[in-house]
Amino acid sequence: MTPIRWLLSPVFVVQMYLAMAVIAVVFAPWALFSRTGARAACKTYCRWVIFTLRLLCGTRCEVRGTPPTGEAVIAAKHQSFLDIILIFNAVPAGKFIMKRELIYTPFLGQYALKIGCVPVNRGKRGAAITKMKADVAAGAAEPGQLIIYPQGTRVAPGATLPYKVGTGLLYEQLGQPCVPVAANVGLFWPKRGILRKPGLAVVEFLDPIAPGVKVQEFMARLETEIETHSNRLMAEAGFRA
Repeated sequence: MTPIRWLLSPVFVVQMYLAMAVIAVVFAPWALFSRTGARAACKTYCRWVIFTLRLLCGTRCEVRGTPPTGEAVIAAKHQSFLDIILIFNAVPAGKFIMKRELIYTPFLGQYALKIGCVPVNRGKRGAAITKMKADVAAGAAEPGQLIIYPQGTRVAPGATLPYKVGTGLLYEQLGQPCVPVAANVGLFWPKRGILRKPGLAVVEFLDPIAPGVKVQEFMARLETEIETHSNRLMAEAGFRA
């Protein structure tokens, strides 16, 4: 890494958060009364982050595969904030299963609720799943792509964390296809720290899993698909676990 990269990474991080505040305020009159306005603000922010990430840090972004345009569950590998940006920007009406604490984050929390994100409490597992299913059912009238991270949190490249059954229960409840998403973005935008590395950050939409698969079989297939393709993307970028 050249010294200039160490200097430009914090510049990128600072301007990224400033841009979030500016875009949130500029779009507020529209977003306050319109979900379309809130989505437009979020997509504008995503495009700004993607542009400045390449400009300042040399990190190019690529979306592979076919993002769903109809109603679907998207189950994705979660390595950093960048996969959130790329996935949301790639689909027309994304809404996330998100940890409840984020709703108190200035700007981000208010816009997340406006676009239909579902906050969940990650404490008591059984109660959390029941509440999550009820909240998703309540928001099912608003069509879109429900994005969930099956491991429940960011997982650094090379690390392992079990897949949680809540994804399978939502898939069963909604009766929609599930689109797995693989990623290697954590190699360039880490889980922690401010250094952003140059290279090609990729999220890849994989073949959908049709509705009707038994939950246990679905979970095994989902984990195999996401992990296998994520490992391939990371190996393509030169990473070896």
